[in-house]
Amino acid sequence: MSGAHFVLIINMTVAGLFAIAFLGIAVYEKTYISARLFALAFVFAMMNFGSELLVPAISNPKLGYMLAFTTFLCTLVCVTIGMAHKYAVRVPWLALTVLSVASLVMIYSIYDIARVTLLGMLLYQAPYFVALCFSSYIILKSRARGIADMLLFALLFVSAGHFLLKPFIAIASGGMGQSPQDYIHTQYALFSQTIGAALSVANGLLMLVILTRDLMADMSSRSETDMLSRLLNRRGFEVRSEAAIGQARRSGLPLSLIVCDLDNFKTINDGYGHELGDHVIRAFAAGLREIASDRDIVARIGGEEFAILLPGMGIHAGRLFAEKARSNFSGLSVAGLPSESRFTASFGVAELQDGDALSDLMRRADNALYDAKKSGRNCVRLAPPVAGEDKVVELRLPPGGLFG
Repeated sequence: MSGAHFVLIINMTVAGLFAIAFLGIAVYEKTYISARLFALAFVFAMMNFGSELLVPAISNPKLGYMLAFTTFLCTLVCVTIGMAHKYAVRVPWLALTVLSVASLVMIYSIYDIARVTLLGMLLYQAPYFVALCFSSYIILKSRARGIADMLLFALLFVSAGHFLLKPFIAIASGGMGQSPQDYIHTQYALFSQTIGAALSVANGLLMLVILTRDLMADMSSRSETDMLSRLLNRRGFEVRSEAAIGQARRSGLPLSLIVCDLDNFKTINDGYGHELGDHVIRAFAAGLREIASDRDIVARIGGEEFAILLPGMGIHAGRLFAEKARSNFSGLSVAGLPSESRFTASFGVAELQDGDALSDLMRRADNALYDAKKSGRNCVRLAPPVAGEDKVVELRLPPGGLFG
C-alpha cells in the first residue's frame, strides 16, 4: 500500500466521522437544514475518496476520472448550499447549475490534456476554486461577522486558492501520472491528499464549532423565552436586567422598570375559557413588543404579570411608556372574543436609585403596581424617587387619558 492509499483511507474515515457529527446535529435540531447539507457533503467526500481508491480497478479510466471529479464537485456544491442556509443568504441556484453543467462538459472534453499540461490541470481545478469562492462570498454577504465566521471565510478562501496551486505542485513533484490509474502511485497524490486532508479537517471542525455555537445559543434563547407570549421569561429577564443595571451604573444613565398586571384576569379565564385567555395574553404581549425599542427588555414574569426594563429612560419616560401600553390595551379588540369586550391592565413604575439591586427595583415597582390595583385598576402609579420610601406617587391624568 502506497502512502497515498493510506492517506485516502484516513480521509475517507474522517469524512465519515464528520458526516455522522453533522447528521447528529440535524437529527437533534431539525430546523438546521445546513447541518443536513454538510452531512451530505461529507458523504460525497467519502465517495470521492473511495472513487480515488477504486480508479485503478475501473476498466474504463475516463469513467473513473469523471466519477472522482463529479463526487468532489457535489461535495463543494452541498457546502455552498449549506452555507447559504446557515447564513440566511439566497442560494445561488442559477450560478451553481451553470457551474455544474459547464464543469462536467469541460472536464469530459479536456480528458486528454487534463493530466499532462498546465492548462489542462488548471481547468480541472478551476470549478473547485469557483465553488469555494461562492461559499466564501456567502459569509461576506451575510450579517454574521463573528470571529469564528471570519475564520471560516479565510479558511475557505485559502482552500479555494490551494486548488489553483495544485497544478504547480503536480509539475514540481513529477506530475499526476499519464492516466487516472497512475495517479494513486505518484508523489503528487501523497502531497495533494495530505494537504487536502488538513484543509478538510480544519474546515469541517470550524463548521462544526459554528453550528454547535449556534445550537447552544438557540437552546439558551429557548430556555429564556416564554412560549405563549414570545417574550422573555423570568429567567431571561433577570439575566438581561442584571447586565443592563450594571451598564446603567457604569454609564450614569437612568433606567426604569415597569411592572404590569392584567386586571381581573381570572374572570377572563372563567368567563371565556383558558384558550381565549391565552389570546388576551398574546395580544397584550404583542402590544408591548410594538412600542418597545430594541434595547428595552420585555418579559412575561408570571401568569398575567409582565415587566419592561427601560435602559436610558427615567421614571417620567417610563410613565409615558406605561400610559401608552395601558391606553392601547384598553382600546384593543381581541380576536375570538365579542367585539364589545374590553380589557385593562395596571402599571407600576420605578426608577433605579443608587445602591439598588434588581430585587430593590422590582420591590418598589411592585409596590406602585399594588397601589394602582387599590386605586381602581387601569391606571399607572409611580414609585417615589427616594430609595427606601414605600409611598407611591399618584399619576393624575386629564379626562380622556394622556392620548385622549
